[in-house]
Amino acid sequence: MSRILIIEDEESIAELEKDYLELSQFEVDIENSGDVGLSRALKEDFDLIILDLMLPGVDGFEVCRQIREIKNTPIIMVSAKKEDIDKIRGLGMGADDYMTKPFSPSELVARVKAHLARYKRLVGADEHRNQWIEIRGLKIDKTARRVFVNDEEKNFTTKEFDLLTFLAEHPNHVYTKEELFREIWEMESVGDIATVTVHIKKIREKIETDTSNPQYIETIWGVGYRFKV
Repeated sequence: MSRILIIEDEESIAELEKDYLELSQFEVDIENSGDVGLSRALKEDFDLIILDLMLPGVDGFEVCRQIREIKNTPIIMVSAKKEDIDKIRGLGMGADDYMTKPFSPSELVARVKAHLARYKRLVGADEHRNQWIEIRGLKIDKTARRVFVNDEEKNFTTKEFDLLTFLAEHPNHVYTKEELFREIWEMESVGDIATVTVHIKKIREKIETDTSNPQYIETIWGVGYRFKV
């Protein structure tokens, strides 16, 4: 049974989320403050974390940042703040998804299932022989989920790695943001196109020598992105 940690200071919302998730056979724990939630997230093994943005003690941005320094556990950030800058910042900190309150509990459950299914497939990849992608100084170890640029290892979040690997495995193919969102997040975009843009930006910062003149991931204006070989 998958373990889920909800870090949410509004108890009524946390309990509602817990009820729906438990009906779907998840084991759910709740913490109402950022500092306690962060401590448990770092010390215990959870399969997914639902993280509120506005928390007492330590806010959701900082909680997400510290978790990402150590773990690749999927994180769904939730907030009543609708501004794109908050979504962009949350995704930039390493969150895998961002949901704006109010949202349907059933939608939350659907997203939890999608993230868990994809994460389990990825970490359960071939354990016997590492599979590599090597292109002009960029090396992607698909099995160990590690990325090297000129032999220097770079730290990637789960979705950053997924997106980079997908593009590198389909070189010279132009993908729209909507197509990439469906492929990597396994959901319809529903206005979440900023998610793809933020992740592309973070990937470029890690693999490109000059982000204004990228040699790997090229922007095709008015269409989307392609990986150049």
